[in-house]
Amino acid sequence: MTTYPFGMSTPATGAATLAPRRSSRFVAWVRAWRAGLVPYDEVADAIAGDEEHLVADAPGTWTDVPLGAALPTLAKLSPDEIRLVLPAPGDPRGLPGPGDFAGAALVTGEAVVAGGLGLIPQVRLHTSGSGDCFETVLWRVYPLPANAAAASLSLPGAAEAEAELAAALAETTAVLTRLDVAQWRPELAGALAALRRPDGTTDLPPGFDPRARRLFARAAVLDRVLALAGHAAPGGAINNYEAQQRDAALRPLTAACRQALVAACNAPLRP
Repeated sequence: MTTYPFGMSTPATGAATLAPRRSSRFVAWVRAWRAGLVPYDEVADAIAGDEEHLVADAPGTWTDVPLGAALPTLAKLSPDEIRLVLPAPGDPRGLPGPGDFAGAALVTGEAVVAGGLGLIPQVRLHTSGSGDCFETVLWRVYPLPANAAAASLSLPGAAEAEAELAAALAETTAVLTRLDVAQWRPELAGALAALRRPDGTTDLPPGFDPRARRLFARAAVLDRVLALAGHAAPGGAINNYEAQQRDAALRPLTAACRQALVAACNAPLRP
């Protein structure tokens, strides 16, 4: 098995090229649009990138519609009524209470609260007649209580979330070093080091202050690194006990990363 010194560029540093969470981009760009900081015509493309995004069960529709056609249903909302939530089992913070939306959000791990509507992205896999596989993203809309956005107002702000993320990152890096992560998970070691130089692809639209931008850039890269670590098989260089240690080390960092993304995307906007 090939090993890498801690901090060297490795396969997982390419995680920085993967797309951030779709809900985080949705919230950031829709909030900036509702604040009058970006034009409506740019929002759908900024959210979707090179993917095809559709919306199901949007008010006033009877079939799936393109994302741009569904955005006008949010045209009367203020930026603060549009919130990102990143729940996890045992951590439902930000959700408006039990129900279909909360259950689906916990399964998906991300969602948007927009006034009286909740939106959750679902990735659909398709196979063409020639055998080519491709994906579409379907945003499913759920009705919510009128005060649903208030559930996320008590979450940590950007300053608190930034401090928690920095502390969790330092502690986790130290633990992974003691566990000799470079021997059995070299891609994670290199990717953690890459967090010190986040790239410009993890940027927010106009209106977010420097702290929110800095927090989002770091948390977005880290979020993708952790997703990669969670889905990659550890291989024969790690036993069950070491895997449990690894998971225990990453757990607080994963929670801090989620809250950092939420705090950055939900931060107050400035002209």
